[in-house]
Amino acid sequence: MGRHKKSVNRPVMPDAKYNSPVITKFVTRMMLDGKKATCTKIIYEAMDKLKEKAGKDPLEVFNKALDNVKPMVEVKSRRVGGATYQVPIEIRDARREALAMRWIIAAARSRNGHGMAETLAAELFDAFNNTGSAYKKKEDTHKMAEANKAFAHYRW
Repeated sequence: MGRHKKSVNRPVMPDAKYNSPVITKFVTRMMLDGKKATCTKIIYEAMDKLKEKAGKDPLEVFNKALDNVKPMVEVKSRRVGGATYQVPIEIRDARREALAMRWIIAAARSRNGHGMAETLAAELFDAFNNTGSAYKKKEDTHKMAEANKAFAHYRW
C-alpha cells in the first residue's frame, strides 16, 4: 500500500475558440518552455489551414485524425526466467489519447520546410486520411503486438 494519497485527475478546461478540452490537452502537450500563447496561436493557425484543406469543420477533422492515430495495443517488456519478452498489452483510453497526440506532434516537428502551423495541419490532414508518419507509427505498433501475440499469456 502506498504512503501517499492517490493523485486526482483534474478536469481540463475547454479552449476559448473551439470549446474543446481535447484542444487544450493538445496545446499543453505541444508547448515548449511554457510558451502557451505561442502554441495556442500555432494550433489555431493549423486548424484554419485544416479547414481550407479538408473543407469540413476543423474540430471534426482534428478529432477524426486523433482517432485514426490512437493505438489499441502496445508491447511492454517482461522479464521471465532470464528471458525478456515483448508482451502485447491493451492500452487504457487516457494513454491512447496521449500517445496519439505525442506521435502527431513528433511527426509534425520532424517534417521539413514550412512553419509548425503548416506542418501540423499537413500531419493532421494525413492522419485524417489514414496516411502520414503518425499513422504509420500506430500501424507499426499494432504489427509488433500481432507478431508477439504468442507471449500474451505473460501479461499480468
